[in-house]
Amino acid sequence: MKEIIIDPITRLEGHGKIVIFLNEAGLVDNAYLQVPELRGFEKFCIGRKAEDMPILTSRICGVCPVAHHMASTKALDAAFHVEPPEPAKKLRELMYCGYIIYDHTLHFYYLGGPDFIVGPKAPREKRNILGVIEKMGLDVGKEVIRHRSYGQKIVETIGGKATHPVSGLPGGLSKPLSEEKREEIEKMVESSVKFAQFTLEIFHKIILENTEYVDLIKSDIYSLRTYYMGLVDDKNRLNFYDGKIRVVDPSGNEFAKFDVKNYLEHIAERVEEWTYVKLPYLRKVGWKGFVDGAESGIYRVGPLARLNVSDGLSTPLANEEYKIMYKTLGGRLVHSTLAYHWARLIELLYAAERALELVRDPEITSKNIRNMPGEPGEGIGVVEAARGTLIHHYILDEKGLVKDVNLVVATVNNVPSINMSIRNAAKGLIRGEHVEEGLLNMVEMAFRAYDPCFGCATHFALGQMPLTIEIYDSRGKIVRKMQR
Repeated sequence: MKEIIIDPITRLEGHGKIVIFLNEAGLVDNAYLQVPELRGFEKFCIGRKAEDMPILTSRICGVCPVAHHMASTKALDAAFHVEPPEPAKKLRELMYCGYIIYDHTLHFYYLGGPDFIVGPKAPREKRNILGVIEKMGLDVGKEVIRHRSYGQKIVETIGGKATHPVSGLPGGLSKPLSEEKREEIEKMVESSVKFAQFTLEIFHKIILENTEYVDLIKSDIYSLRTYYMGLVDDKNRLNFYDGKIRVVDPSGNEFAKFDVKNYLEHIAERVEEWTYVKLPYLRKVGWKGFVDGAESGIYRVGPLARLNVSDGLSTPLANEEYKIMYKTLGGRLVHSTLAYHWARLIELLYAAERALELVRDPEITSKNIRNMPGEPGEGIGVVEAARGTLIHHYILDEKGLVKDVNLVVATVNNVPSINMSIRNAAKGLIRGEHVEEGLLNMVEMAFRAYDPCFGCATHFALGQMPLTIEIYDSRGKIVRKMQR
C-alpha cells in the first residue's frame, strides 16, 4: 500500500474522509463521504437562557457565525412573538450582506477558485491562495484581502464583533447605525460592487473562455438532477435574509412554497451508521437512496440552488449575470455542480448591490430598532447561509429557558448530494488502482464546489483538519490512501 500524507488540509472547512471502492475490473463501484465526528451542539443549548442563543450558536462555526447569529435571532423573534421594526430588519440585512461578501470572496479565491485559476492538475502546493496570487499578481491579492476585510468591517460595525456578532436581540438590534458609520459602509460597498464585477471578469476570462473548463462544467460526471430549495421574496427573487422557502423539481417546476414554521411538513432527516451527519430529504417524495431524479427526495441548497429556485434577482447587475449564466449553460435550470462557483460570484455581486441599496435607505440610521418581546414559546428562524438554507428551531419554557433545539444546517442539506457527486466524479475519472494525484483532486472538486462546512455540520473540533481518501479493491483491501 502506498501512502501519501498531505498535512495540513487545505480548502475545506471541517473534517471528512472519502472512501472509494473498486470492483474486480479496477473500476469504481461506489464512493462515500464519511464525517466521523459526533454532532452534539443542540444538546449544549438545553437549559440555557433564550437570549443567550444568538451568541452561543454563533460559536458553532467561525466561518458562518453571522448566519447562525441571525437565524437564532429570528427564531427568538418568533418564540417571543415580536416583529422587529422595519429599520431593524434593514440593518440586519445590511450586516448579512457584509457576511456574504467576505464569505463568497473567501471561497472563490482561497478554496474553490484555485482549481480553475491555477488548474485542477497543477502541483498541489500551487492550488491555494498563494498560487492564485502568483498567477494573477500581487495587486489582485491585495484587493482580495481588502474586500474580505470590508465585509468583516460591516459585520463588526453593525454586529459589534467581526467574527461572532453580539447585536441580535429578540425584536431587533442592540444599537443603531450612526451617520458617520453609514458613510464608511457606503464607501466600502461601492468598492465591493466594483470588486464583484472584477471577480466575474476573471471568471469569464479564465474559466468561460477555456473550452476545456466549460466542457468540464457541463459534463455528466459533475451533474445531478435533483430538487432545489432556497428562500425567495414575494416575487420569487433571491433573498438571503427573509421570505418563504421555495422548492423546485428537477424540471424547474415549483414543487412547494412554504413558511419556515411549516418546515417539518416538508423536510425529513435520515441517519446512516457510517456517518454522524444527518441526511435530509423531501418528506413528500421520500428517501430512495443515493439517486437523483424526480422520484428521489434528495434536494440541494446553496448558491446554485438559490438561483434555480429564483425567477430573477432584484439588483440590476447581478440579474444580468444571472441571465448570462442560464443562457450559457443551456437552460432555465442548471444541474452542474461546478456551476456553484459561477452562482456564488453572481451572489457576491447581488450582496454588494443590495448592501448599497440598504446603506442608502433613509431608515438605515433610524433609532427605532427594537420592539419589546412578549411571552416565551416556540420559534423557528431561517436565513440563507453562504452554504444554503439554515433553520433554527427552539422550544422555550415559561421562564424563557431552552427546552429543545433542532438545527438544520446548510451543509447538512447537501450531504446526500455531496455523496452522489463524489461517487459520480470518481466513477468518471478513476480507471484502475494507479491514480494520479491530480485526478483525486478532481474528485475532491465534486465536494469543494458546495463549499461544505463540516465543522458546522458536525459541531466538533479536533484542533486539526484531516481528510482521508481511501481506495479499496474488490476484496476490501486498501490499495491507495491519501491523507491531509
